[in-house]
Amino acid sequence: MEQVEIKHLGKWLFLGAIVGIVSGAGAVFFHWLLGVTGDFFLGRLVGYMMPKPAGEGGFGNVVEVIVRHRWLLVLVPALGGLLAGLLIYTFAPEAEGHGTDAVIEAFHRKRGQVRPIVPVIKTLASALTIGTGGSAGREGPIAQIGSGFGSLLGRLLRLSARDTRILLLAGTAGGIGSIFRAPLGGALFAVEVLYRHPDFESDAIIPSIISAIFAYVVFGLVFTFSPVFETEYYVFHANDLFFFGLLGLVLVPFGFVYVRTFYRVRDYFRSLRIPNHVKPMIGGFVTGLLLFFFPQVAGTSYGWVQLALYGRLGVGLLLALAIAKIVATSLTIGSGGSGGVFAPSLAIGAFIGGAFGQWIHNVFPNMVTTPTAFAVVGMGSFFAAVGKVPLASLVMVVEMTGNYDLLVPMTLALSLSYLFSGRWSIYENQVSSRIDSPAHQGELIMDVMEQIRVRDAIKLPMKVVKFHEKTNLVDALRKAATVPYHCFPVVDESGKIRGFLFAEELRSLLYRGEMDVLGPILIVGDLIHDRIPKLSPDDDLKKALALFIATGHEELPVIDEKGECVGILSHKELINAYDRAIVKHRALIREENERPLRNHRQRNQNKKS
Repeated sequence: MEQVEIKHLGKWLFLGAIVGIVSGAGAVFFHWLLGVTGDFFLGRLVGYMMPKPAGEGGFGNVVEVIVRHRWLLVLVPALGGLLAGLLIYTFAPEAEGHGTDAVIEAFHRKRGQVRPIVPVIKTLASALTIGTGGSAGREGPIAQIGSGFGSLLGRLLRLSARDTRILLLAGTAGGIGSIFRAPLGGALFAVEVLYRHPDFESDAIIPSIISAIFAYVVFGLVFTFSPVFETEYYVFHANDLFFFGLLGLVLVPFGFVYVRTFYRVRDYFRSLRIPNHVKPMIGGFVTGLLLFFFPQVAGTSYGWVQLALYGRLGVGLLLALAIAKIVATSLTIGSGGSGGVFAPSLAIGAFIGGAFGQWIHNVFPNMVTTPTAFAVVGMGSFFAAVGKVPLASLVMVVEMTGNYDLLVPMTLALSLSYLFSGRWSIYENQVSSRIDSPAHQGELIMDVMEQIRVRDAIKLPMKVVKFHEKTNLVDALRKAATVPYHCFPVVDESGKIRGFLFAEELRSLLYRGEMDVLGPILIVGDLIHDRIPKLSPDDDLKKALALFIATGHEELPVIDEKGECVGILSHKELINAYDRAIVKHRALIREENERPLRNHRQRNQNKKS
């Protein structure tokens, strides 16, 4: 047993490390490519000197917008959209949009399979989209890059669908954990983002952590291990919790608007009867019109997020940037462009949180002494609400900012924003929980059937019709036609069961026209089966299903400890019992998810009354 465990651990340590190293190398290349395209299109052509976050060489000394050729901000995103659209819809249509959803779909519905060309096209198209000013992030592209290699490795090694899915998630974790310099957060994101309700792909946690660590090291050796953002020092005060909790609630309607706007824009572009290749160009052009007035929302906006974390942006500008970022992201990605939604979500949350913190500080200057802390908390809380990844959001933002002092207030705000965000999510391919995932249907069937006993599937004891072994077939057929089941115990003179008779054999004689001749001559004892597998009332349905499959029979006898036939279990009754258990299980999950919100509403009603 220990040798098996060691072999299993060694397998995932080796595979996780390989996936992590390649994912980290992919993150290095993608990060470099983003820099090249951004410097060329936005830097040289447009003359836009974008600020950078502290972890990427930014210092936060300049807050004014410097754009030499502002009119080109309208055209360059359109050019990027056109080039990206031509790449995507010519070679890999599944590379459009925010790639994380494609990874989720591959896990649930495609046995972990990703076409090898998809990561290549996603890399190039995303670099063009983001590098020309499209409002998108790095998470979707790098998720597809890492997951694509994990899927490829699974195919090359001819691994099972389950193991290929695990490598898919390990690659996702490696890509995200490295490029955001958040290894633990990246691993948690990969296993949490699959489900809309609190659930995890537990089998993939360790391989994902291993992959993320190796990828993080590879990326850090080339660039830096420093956190992406720099934040002010925060001293925890219990009085602050009220305001942080209030921020969590304030973020909820903004998250709802973000998700609704994103998918309405997406649906509108899908309804347009024009070639898909040019739709990202139209989205890029409209985004460019918005960038003409708000250049801050171009690309990832990380530099402007850094300035918000320094408290260098005013309340009015922060709110305007939050709204502009929602619209620009919806246009860029919803039109078919390529990029992630994580970075835009962080930016929106930071802008809203920063505005809220400054406003509260102005109203209660003695109670809120660090308004910039609300920008950090806003980042994690907003993405927890729209992405349905509360734990990953908490850990990722803490790692990306290096600010562990905000762990407690962020946990509170994040929990409230997630709790009140309802069912809507920016990732439409998420399923509610493992029970709803096609990837786990086989496992789920076995798990549920192991918990159901035969006595729970049918009412025992039943009134079972028995035949004496000397009964002629005509009488047996006449009697069998009066009961709803088709398996009958056959007994001898002493009442002991000798075997079983199946009604289909009687009907076979009738259909062949042989009953008139053989019916009066043959007796039941001539047709009995004495080696029929038997079930006891305490057997589980997993065993019953295995016997149904092995024998090919539609019904099996249930024998108690005294040797008496107390019932007949049919395949149909087995399925019905399983369906009832699934409905009950889903109702319990729904009850658990809705109970906190219902209790909150009840408390509010009690207060009003």
